[in-house]
Amino acid sequence: MIELNVLFKKIQKDDKKEVLEFHVQGDELPYSQELVQMAGNIVCIEVLDSEAGKFGAEFKSIQRDSKKTTLKFNVKGDSDEQMIKLYPFAGFNAKITLEPSQLSIDEFYGEEKHEGIEYNVNQDGTVEVSEGQISFDVNEEDEDTLY
Repeated sequence: MIELNVLFKKIQKDDKKEVLEFHVQGDELPYSQELVQMAGNIVCIEVLDSEAGKFGAEFKSIQRDSKKTTLKFNVKGDSDEQMIKLYPFAGFNAKITLEPSQLSIDEFYGEEKHEGIEYNVNQDGTVEVSEGQISFDVNEEDEDTLY
C-alpha cells in the first residue's frame, strides 16, 4: 500500500464518471516506480480522514513536471454517495492511500464481452452477413428512408 501527502486539486463530474486530480508537490516522488506500474490500471484509493472509505478507480494518468506530479483517476458514476463525501476535501492538502486492485478495466466498467458478427466485405463495399447472425425488421412507413 502506498500512502501519499497530496494537494486534492479537483473533483469534476461528467455524465458517466467523476474525475479526481491530485498533485504531489516537489521534485521527489515517493514510490515513483510503483505508481508508474499502477497507472493505466484499476486501483483501490482512499482519502484518509474522509468518510468516503475505499473505492475503486481507474488510475488514468501520471504526469511529472519540475514542480509537481499530477495523478488523475476516473471513478464510475455509480459511486455518487462516496464522491459527495469527498467534495469538502477538494482544494486542500490530504493524505491518500493507493493499492492495486484485482479488477481489470473491462470488469471495472462492466463491459460485456461479445463474440461479434462474422461478415465479408464485397469489392463494391457492400457487406454480406452469414445467415442467422442478424435480422432486420422493416417498418413499411420508413421503407424509403436510409439510415
